[in-house]
Amino acid sequence: MNAPPSSAQLVTTAPLAETLFSVPGMRCAACISKIESGLPRTPGIAQARVNLTAKRVAVAHLPGMTPPELQAAIASLGFEAQPLTQALAADTANDSRDLLRAMAVAGFGATNVMLLSVSVWSGAEGNTRNMFHWLSAMIALPAIAYAGRPFFKSAWVALRHGHTNMDVPISIGVLLACGLSVFETLTGGAHAYFDSAIMLLFFLLTGRWLDSVMRDRARDGVTALLRNTAAGAHVIDAAGQSQWCAAAALEPGMVMRVAAGERLAADGEVTQGTSHFDRALLTGESTPVAAAPGTPVHAGTLNLTAPVLVRVTAAGADTAIADIARLMEQASQSKSRYVRIADRAARLYAPAVHTLALLSLAGWLIAGAGWHASLLIAISVLIITCPCALGLAVPVAQIVAAGALMRAGVLVKDGSALERLASADAICFDKTGTLTLGRPKPRNLECLTSQQKSVALALAQVSRHPLSEALCRALVAQNITPATLTDLAETPGTGVSARLDGVIVTLGRPAAATGSAAETGLTCALTIGDTPALTLDFADALRPDAREAVTQLAHLGLSGAILSGDSATGVAAVAAQLALPAQCEMRPQDKLDAIAALTANGRRVLMLGDGLNDGPALAAGYVSMAPASASDAGQNAADAVFLGDSLLPVATAVRVARATQRIVRQNFALAIGYNAIAVPLAIAGQVTPLIAALAMSGSSLLVIGNALRLRSAAQ
Repeated sequence: MNAPPSSAQLVTTAPLAETLFSVPGMRCAACISKIESGLPRTPGIAQARVNLTAKRVAVAHLPGMTPPELQAAIASLGFEAQPLTQALAADTANDSRDLLRAMAVAGFGATNVMLLSVSVWSGAEGNTRNMFHWLSAMIALPAIAYAGRPFFKSAWVALRHGHTNMDVPISIGVLLACGLSVFETLTGGAHAYFDSAIMLLFFLLTGRWLDSVMRDRARDGVTALLRNTAAGAHVIDAAGQSQWCAAAALEPGMVMRVAAGERLAADGEVTQGTSHFDRALLTGESTPVAAAPGTPVHAGTLNLTAPVLVRVTAAGADTAIADIARLMEQASQSKSRYVRIADRAARLYAPAVHTLALLSLAGWLIAGAGWHASLLIAISVLIITCPCALGLAVPVAQIVAAGALMRAGVLVKDGSALERLASADAICFDKTGTLTLGRPKPRNLECLTSQQKSVALALAQVSRHPLSEALCRALVAQNITPATLTDLAETPGTGVSARLDGVIVTLGRPAAATGSAAETGLTCALTIGDTPALTLDFADALRPDAREAVTQLAHLGLSGAILSGDSATGVAAVAAQLALPAQCEMRPQDKLDAIAALTANGRRVLMLGDGLNDGPALAAGYVSMAPASASDAGQNAADAVFLGDSLLPVATAVRVARATQRIVRQNFALAIGYNAIAVPLAIAGQVTPLIAALAMSGSSLLVIGNALRLRSAAQ
């Protein structure tokens, strides 16, 4: 008898829903590991995916689960969470300002306490020394209570739910130092450590604030992108009146009136009027693009020359610019091999540090050092072993690299893609839309009369076929006015037909054609009545800098090849221009087989493709990239998307990925080296709590500074 399916199997096989939460308390690799491994243990939850940069958690769960239930599951792990009603429009938790205020209070307190401590260090004794200790306590204790809230609150929440995190030993160290100092002050002791406690918080807050600022900058790219969409639009109502409608309230089917000089608030299709649009925001191409009835336009693009009416096809989180923003958000966190290493280290950190501090305390007590000196050494061990540098080693490098690539026109979905991209040693290109622009242009329009052009435009506007769209763009650019036709109809695979003053006119597949255009399928025929058909040839140009990009990739050690479903003639021409070996007339399965063969030979394939038929090959590649003009399936399957028409960003991405891996390895070496030197010194009693605070914060700043070198890696 078969065993009943487990709850995990039920979750896996059932259709899943996804809910987004803002979790401001996530701060390190240990938090990521705790949430991503802990939430799936809750019945009904299949997976949790953390975006540490945006402080968000995406929870995949059974549709029946409610947000409060999911919120409670996150809270059981020690994290406060709030559901995001809109994944892109909602503000992420940005605590940089709070951290800056806490840092300012800690800095003020530390400066004054250090000044008072100078008198004690200079030899003040008796009542004078006691007075300075009391003054230090009156300044330090309120400052520590305020500045330490981010650490104390996080530690308390974790302990209340039976967990530990990196803020627990920090809080213990600060509170022990304060408690010992208060005891010394009350008993008239010679030493107090208010300066060490407040300085520790100041340096910890400095490192945490810098990390928060860097993450804010990564989020700022998304925010700035979304701000390029209009706040709203003038919508034509049923009575023909124009009313202002906020972007959040726009819905598919509404008709927007977009004046010259306005940006679009939603994706749509032009229904009336002709104009030119600046699409540089989406494509990187500064040349304005002509738009006429039937032309798709996108949110964030700028209407340049004339007012048009646009029917909304997608709004809010469904727009193309929102898709790009999602890719940018996903770029800021990964599950790469190095992140997994940091996760495992972070899970072991808290128990290891607590054990080490207790052993140090016990060892020095046994050695006869006394409880006072032994406790100071234990505090120093707690402070100096803070794993900030280890926790920052991977995320900070990936954040800086993702920002550099974003400025260079490459959106990386996942930081682990950088790791795979760095080790790629072969590259396979699709042809049409990847090596070429995928925007064919008619080559012989001069053979048409004005009337024929007018008829051709009227027919082309009806169809979404790539050649019809190309013909429409070319004729609109010549300011052709479409003819008035009746009985318009489109037959898939054949073309468009209509009547002009009772005469049948058609635009579609030619009955017979010759030449290279015919062999590649880049040809169509226009017929008007009984007159002979006029054949229109189209050419699809190579992407700018395609030759240089292929050359750069070869110099980087990536041997290239073309895998195309097009005919031999068209593929051979492109292969000859780029000096690449090529295979033609390939089905999707053929491309999969080719990639599998390369993989079997130990090659790590970077696949570049754009079409629906490239989706399986993109998913099968060791790493993959797609142009921004790719189909939804192509973009979803790819690990990264490059904007604009040039192929050079692909080579840039490989260089930045390799530089990122070097920085990550260096950061690990710095973090491990710091602990290898600092921890034995702390255990040996050679480090005071103040020196421990300086050393720990210095290691974090060193890792951040090393990662910042990646900001210019894409130049």
